[in-house]
Amino acid sequence: MIHRALSLFGGYPPILPGLLVAFLLSLLLSPVVSRRLPVGRLHTWLILIGLGVILAVTLTPSREAIGSGAVGTIGCDLSRIGPASWSVYAKRGDPILNVFMFIPLGVAIGLLPPSGARRWLVVAALLLPLAIEATQGIVIVLDRACQGGDVFDNAVGLCLGLAAGSAARAIWQRAGERTDGLAADSWATRPAALTGWDDEDRARL
Repeated sequence: MIHRALSLFGGYPPILPGLLVAFLLSLLLSPVVSRRLPVGRLHTWLILIGLGVILAVTLTPSREAIGSGAVGTIGCDLSRIGPASWSVYAKRGDPILNVFMFIPLGVAIGLLPPSGARRWLVVAALLLPLAIEATQGIVIVLDRACQGGDVFDNAVGLCLGLAAGSAARAIWQRAGERTDGLAADSWATRPAALTGWDDEDRARL
């Protein structure tokens, strides 16, 4: 898989500069975007960089498009619109990379607390694979290929990330509530001579 990932830089030279641009833009935009999300700048940056990596990998032109002006063809290969066989994923080629590419974005969104912004981000992220493949199938100067199977693989990776992020957030929240509850119980049961609280004060807890 690592070999295949590295080979992308050979076939698509703009990916590396695109990743650098994505990194810089995510740093610049995170303070602004975080004002509209119920999280801080770091969490917002994780969402933006996850999106930026996806766009850099999928929407940069090929080496042939840059060097010789090669263009793709309008249309989309819909021979596969569902899962590939396990042997295909085991080969560590494009299908499994398409799955893993969307997991970080899914995790970052899944870690968001329930809110209107989170729901909109989930919907937008689910539509992202369709938008990417449509762009690849229409903007032929990129010399990219639209494939229905990529949409499925991207969606699987996104859903896996969303599930992992949501589970991690739930576990973290429960652990925090339990810690707060234990601290409150410990304080409430201390002798009044140590805490300065009488029975009436502890009853308010």
